[in-house]
Amino acid sequence: MKEKKNLFKSNAVQSLIASLLCIVLGLLLGYIVLLFINPAGAGEAIMAVVKNFWTYSKQTAQIKNFGNTLVKTAPLLMCALSVLFAYKVGLFNIGAAGQYVVGSCACLYAALAWHWSWLPCMLLAILAGAVYGALVGLLKAYCNVNEVISGIMLNWIGLYAANMLLANVKEATSPYTMHLTGAASAAILPSLGMEKLFSGNKYVTIAIPLSIVIAVVILIVLDKTKLGYELRATGNNKNAAKYAGMAEKRNIILTLVIAGALAALGGAFLYLTNYEQWSVTQSSVPGMGFNGIAAAFLGGLNPIGTIFASYFIQHITVGGAYVDKTMYSSQISDLISSLIIYLCGFTLFIKYAVNTGIARREEKARQKTPQASGEEGGDK
Repeated sequence: MKEKKNLFKSNAVQSLIASLLCIVLGLLLGYIVLLFINPAGAGEAIMAVVKNFWTYSKQTAQIKNFGNTLVKTAPLLMCALSVLFAYKVGLFNIGAAGQYVVGSCACLYAALAWHWSWLPCMLLAILAGAVYGALVGLLKAYCNVNEVISGIMLNWIGLYAANMLLANVKEATSPYTMHLTGAASAAILPSLGMEKLFSGNKYVTIAIPLSIVIAVVILIVLDKTKLGYELRATGNNKNAAKYAGMAEKRNIILTLVIAGALAALGGAFLYLTNYEQWSVTQSSVPGMGFNGIAAAFLGGLNPIGTIFASYFIQHITVGGAYVDKTMYSSQISDLISSLIIYLCGFTLFIKYAVNTGIARREEKARQKTPQASGEEGGDK
């Protein structure tokens, strides 16, 4: 008799369950914190964070603000894919934040100082991120420097270098870089008419569909190509990969080059929409790269799952703007998203717990089966 397949043994189902548990627990903990701060408006506040653009009564306003959430989702997705790609090869690319910074810097400087169009600006951002990732890869491959240590150091080097360079293209009366609309309109990513779908939201560009296409390409590369197999084999055991004839050093460097290019492209996807300006006085690395770590794990380390995880994290982050500021701080959404991000670290533990539980149940079932068969034989 054919054994019935256990649905909960599917990696996709386990990832979905783990992610949903993290989300529910994060929202529950956020609600408890709100109760301690001011119980009177806790329910309305947590609902405002979840509803986000649905807070508006007019459909046009809902669609337009939905577009704004998608605009911020595209760069977050690229940072998440950067972390995911490196993690699949056994590397923890915490340097995605710095790679995002140098990509943002490269595209903005090329646009505002050299008046390049959007495509060369985007390609320069990719190149800058690839070079920055290669630095981490070279140190890892040839000097055995842990990629976490070198990545963190390069995050700060990239931030201060970007601040110094972009100070040359900032507005005269503010610390922010010039608007692309007036100074370099050719550098703004084309929308291809998509703004009509989002109530005329001019920030909605090709960055959104491009980021989804790239996620699908990453899935194919990792799971269906020889390159992906070699990269994953190197991550699992670089000595075995070397023995099998694979160039393990080259694979480590190539992985971080690709990861760096992805994160840097995320910077271009945000700043070439003219949605935000870079502040040359900021003293902390942008959270986009670090949030990418959470999105990657919340998505179950699957490129398709990461698309939805990136949107959700950005959704609740933006949703905090609709919380009643007379009762709660404007940073309450950051607190809730931080709780969910923290809980994302337990997704692998939850999957491990599910697998352990299934294994124990199957073991008990196997122990009972011979006993039952013996009893039937005795009755005969």
